[in-house]
Formats: sequence, structure tokens, C-alpha cells
Amino acid sequence: MTPNRLKIGLQLSLGALTALLVLYLIYQLPLVQHRLAWRVDLLLTRLRVAMDPVGVLPTPGVQDNLDTDQVIAPSSTPPALTPSAATGGQDTAGQNPEIRPSAIPFLSPSASPTLAPSPAPLPMPSQVNLPAPAYEREDWNNCGPAALALALRFYGWKGDQYAISDQVKPVRADRNVNIDELLQFVLQNVPTLRAQFRVGGDPDLLRRAVTQGIPVLVEVSFRLAESFWYQDDLWAGHYLFVTGYDDTPQEFTVQDVFVGPDRRASYANLDSAWQSFNRAYLVIYRPEQEEAVKALLGSSWDADRNRQLALEKALAETQKDPKNALAWFNLGSNLVYFDRYVEAAKAYDTARKLGLPQRMLRYQFGPFLAYFHAGRNDDLLALTEYALKVTPNSEEALLWRGWAIYRAGDRNAALELFRQALKAHPGYRDAQYALEFVNNN
Repeated sequence: MTPNRLKIGLQLSLGALTALLVLYLIYQLPLVQHRLAWRVDLLLTRLRVAMDPVGVLPTPGVQDNLDTDQVIAPSSTPPALTPSAATGGQDTAGQNPEIRPSAIPFLSPSASPTLAPSPAPLPMPSQVNLPAPAYEREDWNNCGPAALALALRFYGWKGDQYAISDQVKPVRADRNVNIDELLQFVLQNVPTLRAQFRVGGDPDLLRRAVTQGIPVLVEVSFRLAESFWYQDDLWAGHYLFVTGYDDTPQEFTVQDVFVGPDRRASYANLDSAWQSFNRAYLVIYRPEQEEAVKALLGSSWDADRNRQLALEKALAETQKDPKNALAWFNLGSNLVYFDRYVEAAKAYDTARKLGLPQRMLRYQFGPFLAYFHAGRNDDLLALTEYALKVTPNSEEALLWRGWAIYRAGDRNAALELFRQALKAHPGYRDAQYALEFVNNN
């Protein structure tokens, strides 16, 4: 190479490096980063999965089928719960801690209040539409906080989605906010309102709530507009705020922070999408509306009774349609609530064999608990590996992979995973506890 060509080559290389440095510095500007972060994330995701394809969620190596005829609904009072992680409880099966992540909806039963009788059917108007709150489109990965902002704004709250997300998901790239995290935000930050989280809802409950002037937040599945990897199934989780219904076309009016305000969703389609999340719902109301909410929820006012009813509902759905993977998944989640981990693991086995959405473990973590407490560490390792392939910054998957690695005997690797979980979600109490436990044992 001649000196001139070498000089030109060096100049071009230096120019390219300078351009990259300038682009990097520009990207560090908060406004630029806020606008472009999702595009950079999409590019990095596609590059990552191109080298390590996502594929399908792994099926169990050996499946011990659950005999549903033997799944007897528990009594109205569940078995005594073992001590929480925060109090240093131990797993009686070994020297591993009893894990009770606070951010898992089906592990947060409240104290049993006075049981309200199931409401008698009342005549309802054929159509009701409550005033829609001022609309706010969700920011990147901010569906939950944005939907909650609409729900609170219905009652006159003056904040926005960022007032919520700054607290419940300190890292903007966090892709999931659990429904009970939204519940805790209301209870801790909005003293003028009350809230209840339950599962096992149905379209009739939503209609009756709207008739009472109480819109409801529901967690459903959602089809993405574009794929993030080869053979992406496009399935994701989403929140909708139900503010109305019309019996003639059999449609709900929903506020959708991604699609737009005052959208229509058929009763059947919403219920089908709702099943993906055990038909979880959040009811927010004023203190003076509490008696109305008790009547609305009936037996489900008691959180334990609600979960028992949801278990029975999921069980019935598995028997009606044994090939419904979501029904089996919900059965497993409701069994986890009652600490019936071995049975829950068998229900999850069936769901996995039938086939689950690729992003399922981004949003729901019952299988992690079931396999951990059932002593099935290989399944826990396989599922957390897959979950992190789909969502590398999932604090829950990082946490549970850490426990699986710790149980397998690699203390240092477990500690690193717990640190990564805490970095993914600063203040994550279960990761803090895990670090303390392993460092002290």
C-alpha cells in the first residue's frame, strides 16, 4: 500500500470513529435518548436473537400428568403460609429460602375481610358509557402506568403515567409492571381512593361494575404490530381500562393507551384475551363506594375465596377443553396461591406441553415458584434461561435463575444474578433479600 493510500485509509477510519463518537454523545442527550431508546432497543434485540434464536418455550422433559379429578378445591381458609422472604423464612425441603416475591399477584392475599354475599342478579341498562378520562398515550414499555393514570384520572387525580412509572419501574427499559404493583401504587400514593385486585373475572362483572359507575382495569393479551425476531408469535401483555358496554352489539368501550381512546372490544374477544392473565382485574373506587364494591364482588370480596373460585373456574375450563394451555396455566397459578406446588408444577407441565406464548414468562412467574418449591431445579433452569433469552432484563427471571444456580451449588454466579436483578429494578426487595441471604449463609 502506498503512503498516500495508507494516509487516506487512516483519515477515513479516524473520520468514522469520530462520527460514531459524535453520534454516541448526541444519543446521551436526555431528549434524544428518550425518543430513540426504543429504536435502539429494537435493533439490539434483533441482533441478539439473530445470533441466539428465541424458538418456542421448552416443554418438560418428563411430564407427570395432573389428575384433575383429584384436584379438590381447598377450604375457604388456605393452608398456613410459610414465613415471607422479608422475615427470613426457610424452605422446609432444604437449606433454601422460602421465596415470596412481593411483585407476584397470586402470592399477595390480603387479610380476610367480612364475607359479602354473592349479589342477586339485577336488571341492568342495555348500554352504559362512563365519562372517559383525558387520554394519554403510553410511553415505551409504559402500558401499565399509563392505563393506571387513566383510571386514577377518572376520579380527578392530576398526575400522569410518569408519576407512576418513576416509582413502580425506575428503569425505563423494564418491560413489565405487574397488576399488584399498580395496586400498591394506589394504596401508597392516593389516599383519597381505595383499590382491590382480584382474578377470575367475567364480562358480566365488568358490566355490573360500569353500571355502578366504577370502571375496571383489566390485564389482557395483545397482538404486536411488528415482529422482534424470526417466527415471533407477536403475543404480548397489555392493560385496558373498561368504561362502558353496549349489549346490542355485545361490545365494551375501552380506553387503550396504545391504540387510542374509546375503542370497542367484543365481550367474547375481551374475555378470550383476558383468560391469558387469569382474568385479573383492578377495581379502584372512592371510600364511600366500598359497600357497593363489596356487593359487586360478592364472595370474591374475600381474596382467598376469590382465588378458590378462580381455581375451580380454571379446573372446569381444563375439563371442558383439555387442550386449552391457558386454562392449565391458570390452574397452576391458582394452585401456587395455595402453596400446592407439586400439583401446580404438573398443571404447568401440561400447559407447556400444549404450547404457551413466547413472552408468557415476561409477565407471569408462577412456574418459577412451582418448580423451585417442587424441587424440580432442571425445569427452573430451563425456563429461566428461556425467559432471559426473551427478556434479558427481567428482574423476576434473573432472581429465580439465581436461586436455581444457588441450589445447583454455584454461590458466586447466583450472587451475580441477584445483583443483575437489582440493577434491572432498583429497590427490588426480593433481590435484596436474596443477596443478604446468600451472603450470610
